[in-house]
Amino acid sequence: MTKTKIMIADDHALVREGIAALLNFHDDIDVVGQASDGLEAIRLAHQLKPDIILMDISMPTLGGFEATLEIKKTLPDTKIIMLTQYDDREYVARFLKAGISGYLLKKAVGMN
Repeated sequence: MTKTKIMIADDHALVREGIAALLNFHDDIDVVGQASDGLEAIRLAHQLKPDIILMDISMPTLGGFEATLEIKKTLPDTKIIMLTQYDDREYVARFLKAGISGYLLKKAVGMN
């Protein structure tokens, strides 16, 4: 079975670890790396070549938008899903134009 390789980029360790723990319950998912800022996300993306990156918008050093633009230049097939607390339509439109595959609010709750 081929596993989907996922990388998580968020400046909050608790968020990264929590998402990784949830994803690791799935046999078909492999969390291959975690980044705490945009520069680290770019470096790890090029090194690990994940299928999907869960990317926070607001991070130190380099934000998620800038990191997304850089990653998409060389890894256009990598899917990037933005994780954010901002539910502004302008943000969504801006990120969709940058090539993201999805936009997920951190306050979103799964439905049972």
